[in-house]
Amino acid sequence: IKECKKGSFDSDTPYVFVCPTYAWQIPHIFEKLIRESVFHGSDKAYFIMDCGGEIGNARKQLQALCSDKGFEFMGVYEVVMPENYTALYSAPDEKTAAKLIIKADKAALDAAEYIKAEKPFPDIKVGIADRLKSGIVNTVFYKFIVSADKFYATDKCIACGKCVRSCVLNNIELKNGKPVWGKSCTHCMACINFCPTNAIEYGKHSIGLRRYTLTD
Repeated sequence: IKECKKGSFDSDTPYVFVCPTYAWQIPHIFEKLIRESVFHGSDKAYFIMDCGGEIGNARKQLQALCSDKGFEFMGVYEVVMPENYTALYSAPDEKTAAKLIIKADKAALDAAEYIKAEKPFPDIKVGIADRLKSGIVNTVFYKFIVSADKFYATDKCIACGKCVRSCVLNNIELKNGKPVWGKSCTHCMACINFCPTNAIEYGKHSIGLRRYTLTD
């Protein structure tokens, strides 16, 4: 995605797509990459989505995607990880995060057993709230919330360029020693969470909040 390249893949074993959850769906940029890529060999597709809580009715989106791409949909597996969507939520403390990672490791191993046996993942129960979250809420989220307009750097910034390098959409550049955001943000939160000096803020909400990366 960062290199703006479409993919061409060949695999004799099932394809396994692993991604974060953005507003109870797979990220739009990831769906776009899959749609624009070419896949040879196996026609089976598994999806593993990490999330801060749950994935809603992401299954519906993925079934449609697989149908369009000619894949046999083998299911989606939910792996709960520490929350790091700093634009709206607080990250957990270190002890809580560590416990979540232990559970996530087990969930990933459980998912791997299904994949090795080429068995479908178990269905996740979906309610009305899940359908709304992955439907209209996702649409509203992308239309009104996903924007880089509220990002800014404080005087803590040391112009190291880590935010520039971590931006998957190449949406950040350094100008006069400070990061400047463009219009292609997908709200991955890499810039704010990887900043070594906590110099990046998102409006007023992120001020004083703990950042989280998997290296914690």
